[in-house]
Amino acid sequence: MSSISVSEFISKEVPDWNDDVIATARFKAFSGQRSDWQPKFQFWRNLILKIARRFGLLIIHPSQVKNEWFNRGGLTPLCIDDVLFVMYNEGDIVRSAEFLDSTSGRLSQLFRRVKNLIGGSAATPEVLLKDHVILMAILKDKADEVIKLLAESHWTSSCIITMRKFQDMCGGRDEASAVLSYLSGCGKALYLSIHKNEIIEGVKVLLSPAVVSGVSSLDCDVLHLIWTMEKLQQQLDVIDRHYEMSRKSALVSLQSGNKVVALRHARQLKLTKESREKCASLFNRVEEVVSVIENAESTKKVSEAIQIGAQAIKKNKISVDELQLSLEELEESIDLQKQAEKVIESTPSYSGIDDEDIEEEFKKLELELKSENPEVTMPGASEEARETGASESAESLSFAFSSLGLEDGPARASATRDSEVPVRSNESKYPVLEAA
Repeated sequence: MSSISVSEFISKEVPDWNDDVIATARFKAFSGQRSDWQPKFQFWRNLILKIARRFGLLIIHPSQVKNEWFNRGGLTPLCIDDVLFVMYNEGDIVRSAEFLDSTSGRLSQLFRRVKNLIGGSAATPEVLLKDHVILMAILKDKADEVIKLLAESHWTSSCIITMRKFQDMCGGRDEASAVLSYLSGCGKALYLSIHKNEIIEGVKVLLSPAVVSGVSSLDCDVLHLIWTMEKLQQQLDVIDRHYEMSRKSALVSLQSGNKVVALRHARQLKLTKESREKCASLFNRVEEVVSVIENAESTKKVSEAIQIGAQAIKKNKISVDELQLSLEELEESIDLQKQAEKVIESTPSYSGIDDEDIEEEFKKLELELKSENPEVTMPGASEEARETGASESAESLSFAFSSLGLEDGPARASATRDSEVPVRSNESKYPVLEAA
């Protein structure tokens, strides 16, 4: 990001930026009560955040903000030091030195936290100018964006990714460190590391509204598998590039009439293709293992849900016949609703026809129908019948959903058994449950 780009953005965002009179007032240092300089502070604060969002800046250097962003012909805002210091005191920015390193051990994090609590008030405007600072508003937006992207590509409650991929998603190593520290503080992420032939780093991110659990041996194994998949994918990309280069060289040799060189490239193509097949086979095997692990997690959650449902049925003494009847009634209601939706979707929209034309055509149809069959009941005369049908449908739906509810005691069960059950000619999609 160049200072010229920032200047162009400021000129578009602040129309009166080049007005000398207004600029002189803005560039003055703070003085007097807070109520006097509060509007000026809000202007600079909002402008800093807008520039950071526009250029995707999570970490900024105060000296760059002062000397490059807001430089007008060699003049810099005298109040910018105070602006940054107030932002620091209000929690809008945090020094990088005060951010916890999530990759360090818990003991090291504890010492760092105590040190920040003891020496946190020692920061001055001069100290801020010497250190990088993190914009908390941008940091929160970036953390939400990372979780959203991971949730779109993972259907499990949590996911494990390599540190390399996490850094790519955050926009850099320093940005990833800040996002990881923030998510760790919120209980949404944990740092992982395993030692194989080399150190493998990763992040466990929680995608559901809960607190991430501790690191397990399975998490480390999954990280190793995912890291292996990424390595294999990189190898496949390299092989594909070599294959394409050899193919182009073979074509050039054939066009020039050099069959010997073309044959040599053809052999290289064959070897490259065999190497790719082996690498792709290994990649598919590792991917299958990872998929099995993810499916096992989903199956475990479904099994837990079934057990909870079975316990609820036993606790509330819901009989198998009642449950089966409720499922059948619910199935019928869903089918009717789907049929209605299909009819609505298939009905064309006539935007160019007036309401008066529709009413006139409708009256003609009524007259024709009445003349052909005088015994046909007109819509206006069947109001009572429709109300009766609607009442019966409401009672049927009420009965279906009440069967799913909790019973008050034996009297409820007896009333359910004595009620009339409609005979169904078609077989239900749900098999009859057998009592355990």
